[in-house]
Amino acid sequence: MFKTILVPVDGSPTALAAARVAADLARVHGSRVVIAFVVDPYPFTGVGTDFAYGQSEYLSAAMAEAQMSVQAAKELFDSAAIPAETSILESHTPWRGVVQAAESQGCDLIVMGSHGRSGLEKWVLGSVTQAVLAHTTRPVLVVRG
Repeated sequence: MFKTILVPVDGSPTALAAARVAADLARVHGSRVVIAFVVDPYPFTGVGTDFAYGQSEYLSAAMAEAQMSVQAAKELFDSAAIPAETSILESHTPWRGVVQAAESQGCDLIVMGSHGRSGLEKWVLGSVTQAVLAHTTRPVLVVRG
């Protein structure tokens, strides 16, 4: 039923929980799995000029975090003997990167975690999952944290 499953990760336990659900689905359906991490290449745009470190240091740290996150998810799939590809993408908004990855990879299901933020925290940090749901035509399976 699901030929290609996209699993967006962010290094959180919730993302790994979603990866475990995706692994179960991939095993049952014989699906191809794509693990993706979205890096915002310019997170400081419009914020100001006083930063703890510069752009190159930020990108280096962001790419290291991305590598660790996709590797942790890849190890989960490897231990379940399910082949999975990894991808690190750049996008100014994580939700847009997820939607574009699903389209470019021909995914017919997105399995992602939701941190369940509400109130001020949701307003300040936003909800990647909610934005993906609003902007994709593909089915999305949300795994709650």
